[in-house]
Amino acid sequence: MKALKLVAIGAALFAASSAAQAGATYDAVKKKGFVQCGVSTGIAGFSAADSKGEWKGLDVDMCRAIAATMFNDSTKFKVTPLNTQQRFTALQSGEIDVLTRNTTQTLTRDTTLGLIGAGVNYYDSQGIMVSKDLGVKSAKDLNGATVCVQPGTTTELNLADWFRSEKIEFKPVVIDKFDEIVRAFTANRCDAFTTDKSQLASIRTTLENPDKYEILPEDFSKEPLGPMVRQGDDPWLNVVRWSLFAQIEAEEYGITSKNVDDMLKSPNPNVQRILGVTPGMGKNMGVDEKWAYTIIKQVGNYGEVFERNLGQGSAMKLARGVNASYKQGGVMYAWPVR
Repeated sequence: MKALKLVAIGAALFAASSAAQAGATYDAVKKKGFVQCGVSTGIAGFSAADSKGEWKGLDVDMCRAIAATMFNDSTKFKVTPLNTQQRFTALQSGEIDVLTRNTTQTLTRDTTLGLIGAGVNYYDSQGIMVSKDLGVKSAKDLNGATVCVQPGTTTELNLADWFRSEKIEFKPVVIDKFDEIVRAFTANRCDAFTTDKSQLASIRTTLENPDKYEILPEDFSKEPLGPMVRQGDDPWLNVVRWSLFAQIEAEEYGITSKNVDDMLKSPNPNVQRILGVTPGMGKNMGVDEKWAYTIIKQVGNYGEVFERNLGQGSAMKLARGVNASYKQGGVMYAWPVR
């Protein structure tokens, strides 16, 4: 009996210490008064500094949404530009609070790095871009070609897998820094350049002669991109995950930055919960009841964010495709705010 009591006491102490540790990031962010987000070093449409030095993009807006949830102010954030080699270490070490950099979520990353994916804010696929002067229309025509790729990425692994499966030879040109890869590609140091198709489209808009380059039709992989946090900090995971889901749900119910005040009067119970008219959702996360209202008012719903950064209202001019709401034929489908 005594042994059982000791086991019970030990379990209770373990649970208490785990609970105290679980809120570490949440508490630290609250204390310092801003969210520190890791972003890419400059990918148009996702995270890049404009002429005024202000960071903008889909992943930056994810960071802004988290700040809105925590502080009712989407400006309460700072960014740390990270390359592919730095990103996981920066999150593991606590240098950043959340990695909103375009990062593919995989089983290995969820189970071996001490990190966990919080949701998907962009469904992508890996592709390959070439100069039209090369005269190829398919990646299957690239036997013996040199291909520029970043190290330490799923991109590098997918490239090798695809060429091996097709029994095609290639020579990787491995370069760490993204801007150096682009320079190497345009200087013809490699025949082709591979990364996520959204990034290829982004890069092409910045080249001197965009029409000179084309993205080949093959999809090498699935690339579900989204924010990551450290494992064992459930309150913080909830803040990041539901900041994303609220934007997706808002689009589903037609709540936009322009009509959000009018939607406060909506009789729809789902809208009432999302906007905090019916209380409880904010309390459950330890934030203000108007957390989602603030995200939508200051940042926008997912559709607005996509359009502004990647869609027809941007230089990227990407179609929504699979990133459309499931009600419009896409796969964007959030867990319900209830």
